[in-house]
Amino acid sequence: MQLAKAAALLALAASSIAWAGPQEAYTAARFDQLAKEGKPVLVAVHADWCPTCKAQKPIVKELMGAPGYKDVTELTVDFDKDKPAVQRFKAGMQSTMVAFKGGKEVGRSVGDTTKAGLESLVKKAAE
Repeated sequence: MQLAKAAALLALAASSIAWAGPQEAYTAARFDQLAKEGKPVLVAVHADWCPTCKAQKPIVKELMGAPGYKDVTELTVDFDKDKPAVQRFKAGMQSTMVAFKGGKEVGRSVGDTTKAGLESLVKKAAE
């Protein structure tokens, strides 16, 4: 019985990984490529030391693993190290998330750590 439960959990984990939208470090070239292709993008501006960013991370990871968001690419911007990107996305602070569809901003969130709020944002990119 334990073996069957372990196998079922492993299958569930593998299926969620298969659905996951990609998560990549931001580069201007990659963002521009995705925008040109009309792809949905979630730009997550974070800092390793930020407690709000740490709270957002597992929620966004879970959302990006949902089948409805498998085509959304998450690009992460380091708030401390990538100032040109921070300026490009007008991110006044870490924990800023910006949703894009076809290179056009369709939603923005700053400091939201609720699943409902973050899902609403991701959904705007995916629609």
